[in-house]
Amino acid sequence: MNQAPSQTARPRTYRLAELGLLILAIAVATTAYALVGLGVEDTIPANVYGYAAWLAALGVILHIIVWIKAKYADPVLVPIAVLLNGLGLAMIYRVDLGRDEYLGSAMTQLVWMTLGVGLAIAVIFIVRDHRWLRRYTYVSGFAALVFLLLPLIPGIGKTINGARIWIGVGPLSFQPGEIAKILLAIFFAGYLVTYKDQLVAAGPKILGIRFPRLRDFGPIVVAWVASVGVLVFERDLGTSLLFFGLFVAMLYVATSKVSWIILGLGFFSAGAVAATFLFSHVGQRVSGWLNALTAEEYNKTPGGSYQLVQGLFGMSNGGLIGTGFGEGRPNMVPYAESDFIYASFGEEIGLAGLFVILLCYLFIFQRGIRTAQQLRDGFGTLLATGLSFTIALQVFVVVGGVTRLIPLTGLTTPFLAQGGSSLIANWMIIGLLLRISDNARRPVEEFHTGVLRITEDPEPVPAGAHANDTAASARTVDEDAPTTNLPPADSRVFDDEAPTTNLPPAGARPRGQAPNDTDATDQRPTGGER
Repeated sequence: MNQAPSQTARPRTYRLAELGLLILAIAVATTAYALVGLGVEDTIPANVYGYAAWLAALGVILHIIVWIKAKYADPVLVPIAVLLNGLGLAMIYRVDLGRDEYLGSAMTQLVWMTLGVGLAIAVIFIVRDHRWLRRYTYVSGFAALVFLLLPLIPGIGKTINGARIWIGVGPLSFQPGEIAKILLAIFFAGYLVTYKDQLVAAGPKILGIRFPRLRDFGPIVVAWVASVGVLVFERDLGTSLLFFGLFVAMLYVATSKVSWIILGLGFFSAGAVAATFLFSHVGQRVSGWLNALTAEEYNKTPGGSYQLVQGLFGMSNGGLIGTGFGEGRPNMVPYAESDFIYASFGEEIGLAGLFVILLCYLFIFQRGIRTAQQLRDGFGTLLATGLSFTIALQVFVVVGGVTRLIPLTGLTTPFLAQGGSSLIANWMIIGLLLRISDNARRPVEEFHTGVLRITEDPEPVPAGAHANDTAASARTVDEDAPTTNLPPADSRVFDDEAPTTNLPPAGARPRGQAPNDTDATDQRPTGGER
């Protein structure tokens, strides 16, 4: 007879595993920084120890905060983010050494990393329960709209390289669209959870695929018009593609209807073709993509394919294993430290190194999707999916443009590329994913958020009992308890990866007890289940 599993088992926190991976990530990043100095100047940089200490301090502080405030969070996210950020710092330093005038760009980027890690810690402290964000669904949507419109305001909006996506205050500049993508993910998650029933309603069936009703087209049309507006007025192809792709992906996850993907691709294709003929800056990108290797396009100024072709030649020069840090010539590519940092890595660490970088991004996406699967509330599932997909889609768009799979868009590679706006936004995404993954795996008896109030069904009043006696005997509801449907604590079995919010069997509800709240985003336990 099989022995019953332990009733006191708890999910493992894996914090020591996270610390080990973090140490490895810091060692790899520091080694890359030192190899850059050896390759370019034949000496280890004088500030390598200070750089390593600063990087280690940021990683260890974040690790300690996670251990204290979110000990069940995913143990892979922080080490991978630190690794990618550290490698990006090393390559920015490499490009800086190749300039005629040293600008100290790597140290500036390290300051931005410090701010980003600080904001990730703030997210962990402030957002005690991710479901709290659903209260601000429409506030997030309005704030995202404001951030998108800020670059169009005269006086603070700045046009750089033909795109008006920056705001400037004195010597500082910031790209508000990076924060807008987080706010839009929150808005989309809250909106789709509320109205998903209308979006999955029956509609006409065409070629074996059931499409939504005509009156349900509104959300995707609004998202499409908004993305086209960004493309037209801010001349930013990458941000437009990112926002529309994010909405379509979350729409598919919310409804599970392939027809929304087909409609999204159809709307995007129609908009892309129209934009190619109507807007010169889009036409230049497409022409540079299709005719990149022609002499006419290569020598065209501005808007030619010189940058793209130089990046392709650099990656070709790197071959399979690369020239080595400091041994290539990435400075021949314009914006080698920002838009084309992936091509710079391709030259110096080769195709094998590029695959490792892509694998790191794949891990972030996979852990985010796994977290979404473990959650028992629809809002959290959509939010985790949207945040993970944001990083994945941005990487695809950047790498696809650099490798000439798709036209260039102007987006930056998350964590690697120079730029404070993108770095801050992506560290905030890591903070949100840490909090969400902690809530997904945390046992119910340790779930103290105080964010959402639990509602309980009144217990049946025995015949002849006085109402006051019944009220006095009612159990007090703990506002800090979780709001997910869970079986009694002494009957649950935990394993390392299984979600900690398993629903009890449908037939296990005591007779006479009212069913649970049917809202998937706020499933609250009734009195008989606590």
